[in-house]
Amino acid sequence: MPSFHTKTIEQILDPVAQQVSVLVVLHEASEDGSAMPDLSGQISAVNAAVQNLVKVGRDTTNSSKDAVLKQDMPPALVKVEAASNGLLEASVMLRDDPYSMPGRKTLIDGARGILGGTAQLLLVFDQAEVRKILRRCQGVLDYICVAEVMGDLVTFVKNLTPGMTGMANMVSARAKELTFQVHRELLEKHLDSVKNTVPLLVSAIKITVTTISQGGQGLAEAKENRNYVIRKMSYDIREIMRVLQLTTYDEDDWAMDDLTVLKKAQDNITNQMARATEWLTDPNAAPGGIGESALRQILADAKKVADRVNEPYAGRIKQAVEDLTELTDKLADLRANGQGNTPEALQLSHAINAKLNALQKLVDDAVQDAVKNGTGKPANTPTGKMDQAQAWLANPSVNDKGVGRKAIEGLVAEGRRVAQNLSGPEKRELEQLCNDVDSLYKQLDALIRKGQGNSPEAQAIRQQLAKKLQQLQQRIEKALANQVVDSFMDPTGPLAQLDRAAKAPADAPNRQQTYESKAHIFLKHSKQMTDTAHAVAEAGSCPDKKIVGERNATANEVAEMTPQVVNAGKILLMLPENAAATENFDILSGQYRSKVEILTGLVDEATDPLEFIKASEESIKKDSEGVANAIRQKNPQNIIVGGGNIATKANRIVTVANKEADNSEDPEFVNNVQDATRQLGKSTTDTVVAAKAISMNPADGTAQNNWFKSNGQMIPY
Repeated sequence: MPSFHTKTIEQILDPVAQQVSVLVVLHEASEDGSAMPDLSGQISAVNAAVQNLVKVGRDTTNSSKDAVLKQDMPPALVKVEAASNGLLEASVMLRDDPYSMPGRKTLIDGARGILGGTAQLLLVFDQAEVRKILRRCQGVLDYICVAEVMGDLVTFVKNLTPGMTGMANMVSARAKELTFQVHRELLEKHLDSVKNTVPLLVSAIKITVTTISQGGQGLAEAKENRNYVIRKMSYDIREIMRVLQLTTYDEDDWAMDDLTVLKKAQDNITNQMARATEWLTDPNAAPGGIGESALRQILADAKKVADRVNEPYAGRIKQAVEDLTELTDKLADLRANGQGNTPEALQLSHAINAKLNALQKLVDDAVQDAVKNGTGKPANTPTGKMDQAQAWLANPSVNDKGVGRKAIEGLVAEGRRVAQNLSGPEKRELEQLCNDVDSLYKQLDALIRKGQGNSPEAQAIRQQLAKKLQQLQQRIEKALANQVVDSFMDPTGPLAQLDRAAKAPADAPNRQQTYESKAHIFLKHSKQMTDTAHAVAEAGSCPDKKIVGERNATANEVAEMTPQVVNAGKILLMLPENAAATENFDILSGQYRSKVEILTGLVDEATDPLEFIKASEESIKKDSEGVANAIRQKNPQNIIVGGGNIATKANRIVTVANKEADNSEDPEFVNNVQDATRQLGKSTTDTVVAAKAISMNPADGTAQNNWFKSNGQMIPY
């Protein structure tokens, strides 16, 4: 039975498909020489339904203003009418001669023609409806881009609201109509993102207008906020428009294979070209606007293409991106200094425009080559790379386009990337494993190139290499668990510190220096979280591309939002009594907090809970040793810091353990976990109370005994 992408088409075509199936079954049953039954009644009913459908189609075509529908509908009507007439002809032929072979063939061709023609006709109808939604989406997309020059907030919101509401209603209704769950989820996801971004857009425009009225203080940061919000909303609307046009499941966005990523990047480049060209050809266009953002997004997407296509395209695209980036930087600097109309700037913009068109052609050729010849890329996940590596080791003489070799190289590279964030013996251990694997791989590769791939020496190396690869994968998983413990110990703590610094009273001493210090900590911590999240997604053991893609996408959102939170805080620092500045910061920081909580959950799901708890235990032991030394040295500051770290890590253990209990259907396991987390929670509270008492009076022997007792119950030595 065929698959239809909307419920309406499915409801109309499913009975037709069943009728066709019945006719096919009857035809096959009579191939043994038996007579065909009289089908004139059934065929007359089908013909009447087709004629009604054709009438509706013609009426719609005549009344429609959709040029595409007017062009596509007539051929579909002709096709379905011809098929219906064929059925009637077959009915007459078989009534006169129930054994007629031409009659049977005409019957089957007509039945299938009706199914195909009706499907085509309904698809023309459906695509016309989709174009209505696309026009509404494009209208909203065009309007939000004028926010760059909008000075009247009331007028902007008044004009935006009906268009946004209409688009949301149409997209929501369309999502409910779709039969493919993945497409529904994508529409709902991006529509929710648009809705959540609307308050941020209004706030960003308000704070831009406010900073202008306040003499320009904080204007640069406000513009960055505004442009970020416009880029984010524009991306979501373009994704809605892309998904609206999908009609088959294998085009879904979650299948994060190379070809899907390449086509998506190619489409993004095409969509951004007009806006980038408009910016280039307008010598008075300001730098940092929507047009320049579009140009830089094209370069980012082109780089994404270069990372996935074959040579020589990859190298050519990378070089073109580097050249264009340098030229664009020069042009932006000239325009920022009011020199956009100078001969140098005009020549630059002309050169960039020509090179940009050449880059688009190069990207198109590279994607076409990848579609035709494949990419010869290793799997996206370590598990997939491991399978490819082991398959090559089992039979290195097979030509796999170098996938097995690249998989091993990818695992070694991943191990070295993870090792960069480690220190001490753990770092040296992982690096040594990477070196061992790399050395064995090169020895084996050299033997294969000499034609000795099946020699006893090569077989022995293959066995050693297979074992070392397994050890490397296990070591990477352990290292990732340690990274998660460190990076996500207190996911929103630095944000809370930034919040306090941004909202410090105007007369507070060292406000600027304090904010800059907290902003540095916040930026560093956020990068650490997103880097770890990417590492977990790319080096973790999850084989589900959808989940891996979601982790990477959420980490990217957090990374993009991070500097905007800092910008919003700077504006608030400059305008401490301004309600718009406070509102802008609160909205941005609130959305950041929500995204970080989602990211934390996604990372926790990707991390083996037992490895996480083991790594947390080791980390708490180190903190406990530090606090014990601080108690002996009577250092209150280190006692407070270390005690806080212990409590935060213990609370994270409780959260992860409770999630495991929530997902379990084993009552005994659930009870045991709940008992253990309650005991850990009590020990943690007792430890914190004792640490506070010691920090206030380092000589308090009773408090010291209480700390060592409660800490010993938490982490037995």
